[in-house]
Amino acid sequence: MTRFATGDPVAVRRGNPPGHLRTPFYIRGKHGVVERICGAFRNPEELAYGRSGEPKQVLYRVRFGQKDIWPDYAGPAGDTIDIELYEHWLEPSP
Repeated sequence: MTRFATGDPVAVRRGNPPGHLRTPFYIRGKHGVVERICGAFRNPEELAYGRSGEPKQVLYRVRFGQKDIWPDYAGPAGDTIDIELYEHWLEPSP
């Protein structure tokens, strides 16, 4: 069961916990839209420490507007970037 569906608006948590993280710093706190659900996988943040990675986490591909990530972006207004993010990094966006 997934928390989000394709097309749902989401926000990336601003957390900065110590250790191995798979979520890029520059995307934290940004808002995007779920482009697709990739499936459930063992958590790489746990696997990095030799743990089981369980329970599995749902992985989403989230689409962001380039200008929403980098305000000085000089490319076309419709350019986007897709980033795969695990569910525990996402929150509902208003």
